Amino acid sequence: MDLNDAKTHNHELVPHKGFKLISGTHDPEDVDQIYNLEIRDSDVFVVTYPKSGTIWMQQILLLLEMKGDVTAISKLNKFSNADLIPWIEVNGNRQAFITAPSPRLRVTHLQHQFMPPALSQRGKVIYVARNPKDVLVSYFYFHKLANMLETPKDFDEFFEKFMRGDVFGCSWFDHVKTWFSHKDDMNMLFITYEEMIQDLQSAVERISSFLGKELTDEQLANVVKHSTFKNMKKIPQANYEQVPGDLLNHHQGRFMRKGTIGDWKNHFTVAQNEMFDKVFHKEMKDFPLSFIWDIRNME
Repeated sequence: MDLNDAKTHNHELVPHKGFKLISGTHDPEDVDQIYNLEIRDSDVFVVTYPKSGTIWMQQILLLLEMKGDVTAISKLNKFSNADLIPWIEVNGNRQAFITAPSPRLRVTHLQHQFMPPALSQRGKVIYVARNPKDVLVSYFYFHKLANMLETPKDFDEFFEKFMRGDVFGCSWFDHVKTWFSHKDDMNMLFITYEEMIQDLQSAVERISSFLGKELTDEQLANVVKHSTFKNMKKIPQANYEQVPGDLLNHHQGRFMRKGTIGDWKNHFTVAQNEMFDKVFHKEMKDFPLSFIWDIRNME
């Protein structure tokens, strides 16, 4: 969600066509109009379930546009990368998209049903999927930080809500399955958060090639350098620490917290893990997606 515009504190989720939007941040009627947008060949949409690498991709795409020159991004905007690659579904952003110059780079947490059918003929989509156990933990901490979302009573309560899909973004399983099932209907790059952690250089090269960018080896190396978690934490536009306190309660923690694989092991009980595995295998049995669940399992 676009933290710059999400000025609401009533924590209310608004059910809309089987999806949940955030009151004050999203207007259901405006979201419905996204479906009718005209798409240009140069349009790029990064699609994620919340807490799956959205701001990471904002940074990578901007650096690819600037050929690795991180200072060029700060000259365009000193506030946050979300101003340069905004969420299409946030109030006011759809209208701005219509008249924006090319290339129009956008991020979204919406399910496939809300997006323009024209994406099957034009534009490009990058879907980033993250192992849902780590998504759940990261989302729990984000709820503590984000003033537009309800602060969970405790982890156990949030675990139950996430499993029910009773959060913005709804069911992780539905989100990833609907997009994955349409990957051959459009020009889509499907990549995982874990692949990006495992080999950021290869991931950046894949993204650059997919977008048709022509960068030198040195320029690509700079994209990778300024897209590492360690370096992004030092960049004000990338780490969201300049987002106002009425939107993010910075006293509750950092927006960029750990950026690792397997943090769920520090939070899940044995029973929760068994329940999650059972649901995962049931929901994903027909989808050939595999995830790295522990950083120690990386080759």
